[in-house]
Amino acid sequence: MDNSPENVAKEISSLVRQLSAAGRNDLLLQAIGVSVLEDLHLEAAKARLSRLLITKDYRFFLLDYNNKEVELTPVHKAVYLLFLNHPEGIEFKRLSNYREELLNYYMRTTRMMDKQTIEDSVDMLINPLNNSINEKCSRIKSVFLNMMDRYTADFYIVSGHTKKHIEGTSKTWFERLKIVKLPRHLVIKEYL
Repeated sequence: MDNSPENVAKEISSLVRQLSAAGRNDLLLQAIGVSVLEDLHLEAAKARLSRLLITKDYRFFLLDYNNKEVELTPVHKAVYLLFLNHPEGIEFKRLSNYREELLNYYMRTTRMMDKQTIEDSVDMLINPLNNSINEKCSRIKSVFLNMMDRYTADFYIVSGHTKKHIEGTSKTWFERLKIVKLPRHLVIKEYL
């Protein structure tokens, strides 16, 4: 009996067809489980990912979606660029460590604001007692959800990722990182 992943997949495929033909998708869902089904949706979404072009003048385009523009305001672009530049993730509570980088992105993406207004906005974004960063990430999420299904959008939005750390034998702590899951080989940066 060959238990290679390929043969297991063939056997599962055969069983799926049998259950579907019998009209028992309820049993199929029970066998697969909702969490695995969610993972399968995400895996299927990977095939629909588009390259993201960021132009010299900081316009964002989804090349494989007929060059559709991702319309974000300068502050949203600055936040997005920060998280794109840090695939390892950033904790919101540590955003103050990225103040200069965020300020730099914001100054490059806007044309009409004075420096003090930009600095004030960035200070609100990095303040852990202010909800500004959550509002900006929520708006970014909304823009992508209006352009694609939620599973595909999950790769483009700023979302949570928890990393577990164990110190010694008795201490466990978690990093609540925010990341953009989009594989970076799909990001084309003309602004560099």
